[in-house]
Amino acid sequence: MPIPDSWLPVLNEETTKPYYQQLYQFVGEERRKYKVFPAGQDVFNALRYTPFERVRVVIIGQDPYHDENQAHGLSFSVRPGVAAPPSLLNIFKELKTDVQFRIPNNGCLIPWAEQGVLLLNAVLTVRAHQANSHQGKGWETFTDAVLRAVNAKDSRVVFLLWGSYAQRKAEGIDTTRHTVFKAPHPSPLSATRGFFGCRHFSKANATLQSAGLPPIDWQLPDL
Repeated sequence: MPIPDSWLPVLNEETTKPYYQQLYQFVGEERRKYKVFPAGQDVFNALRYTPFERVRVVIIGQDPYHDENQAHGLSFSVRPGVAAPPSLLNIFKELKTDVQFRIPNNGCLIPWAEQGVLLLNAVLTVRAHQANSHQGKGWETFTDAVLRAVNAKDSRVVFLLWGSYAQRKAEGIDTTRHTVFKAPHPSPLSATRGFFGCRHFSKANATLQSAGLPPIDWQLPDL
């Protein structure tokens, strides 16, 4: 599980800490005994597809999808050819009303990541079919370090925080330099309580443009 090169200067110290060594051993042991998602080469895809210097927007998820062929290392995203889960469909519905988004035939968010949208889950692995099974093993400490590194960036970053978990995770963000938008989680349980109508995608682009940064093209291609 090598950390992508662009993130090494800000994260390399984490890999020498005892918690990270224990986490590495834990995930290795889990993979020997059980099926674990995502595949090893995909664990750091959020960092791989979005180099540190390119981060402009952060969307925080909680746990990888835990069913077959779904998780590939980006929060809310699923592999091409896999039906979009309910929360992602609700994200698409909000995009449609906010920025005239055309709902694609897939739920793969790699095009966002490549434009500088860091799609970061708080926990980066999960045992197959067992939600939250790798919580509390050290991933949260590591992803806190990722957020601290992003917070320290000089250029403005927009944080889209959906649900109380993401909002707690990003409590330390310096809002004098960065912009934070909060809304309920897009899951079917809470989307109608304020996620629909939050217009976070157009607000994010307006914020980026006001800081002299290019907007995100939220439209996803059919695959």
